[in-house]
Amino acid sequence: MPDNVLDCLVIGGGPAGLTAAIYLARFRRRFQVVDAGASRAALIPTSHNHAGFPEGIHGRTLLSRMTEQARKYGAHIVHDRVTDLERRADGVFIARIGPDRIAAHTVLLATGVVDREPDLPDVPDAIQRGLVRHCGICDGYEVLGKRVAVIGHGSSGLHEAQFLRTYTADITLLSLGCPLTLSQDERRAAAEAGIAVVEEAVERVVVEGDQVRALAMRDGECRSFEALYSALGSDARSMLVHDLGTRLDDKGCVVTDEHQRSSTEGLFAAGDVVRSLDQISVAMGQAAIAATAIHNLLRGVPSPKEAPDDTLSFSPQNLCTCCSSPDAGRR
Repeated sequence: MPDNVLDCLVIGGGPAGLTAAIYLARFRRRFQVVDAGASRAALIPTSHNHAGFPEGIHGRTLLSRMTEQARKYGAHIVHDRVTDLERRADGVFIARIGPDRIAAHTVLLATGVVDREPDLPDVPDAIQRGLVRHCGICDGYEVLGKRVAVIGHGSSGLHEAQFLRTYTADITLLSLGCPLTLSQDERRAAAEAGIAVVEEAVERVVVEGDQVRALAMRDGECRSFEALYSALGSDARSMLVHDLGTRLDDKGCVVTDEHQRSSTEGLFAAGDVVRSLDQISVAMGQAAIAATAIHNLLRGVPSPKEAPDDTLSFSPQNLCTCCSSPDAGRR
């Protein structure tokens, strides 16, 4: 391989990208991580469901520790943005970073998603203070028994409210800027679950102090809540691979196989940019799978699609001893 071509370019410096960096560095691969500093994990005030941190951990602290660990093994991480990605006829990827171009034999896309935020002042600060939340799976436990509102225009809002109903009996579904669009069956489901539904559009959201959220209605009524969940959705940061013809799903997420390979040869994806459960632990697991698949690809191991039946990816000659059986591979 030419010296000026990296083994892998990792695009994204969140939990997925940094996990891949740790693995690739320990695999002794020549690679670079390009981090635009846009990881959603950095906005997490305290994660209480990430294993190994019984007192919780701040998102930025977690990213800092992962960066330190990757650099300990020689990972090269730059804070910049990839603005263009193309694949040459010989299979080498060319990424544009400012005035520079970087060539790589493989690419791991770990760019995540961007949340659609409710229209209220200084959303990042509100998130940091726990006034606005996005993930009931992540922090629903922290709103046990509290007065909770969910902002969502339709079915997605109802689904979030139904999930959070397992944590509190005081939950209200509302819409910001436009009326709710629920079917009669959905309204019936909300009523059966004990979810209050505000049919008229909420005019504005006002954050007062550190605990109370005041929602002013068009008719002048004001309701206060102790937690406000946004169920407005998110957008995948997959624009870099549009011109490559990479297969995306209806939400714009990269479609991958069980080895995190996309439909574009040499392009892998991990984390929230892939349709899955948007959790740090899932992103890390996908990144570990992707990094190992990249390492095996570069050392000439046949992929399952290319290999004969007796040399599939979990056979002893393809993987290290500890991963030589399906059971060991699931540890």
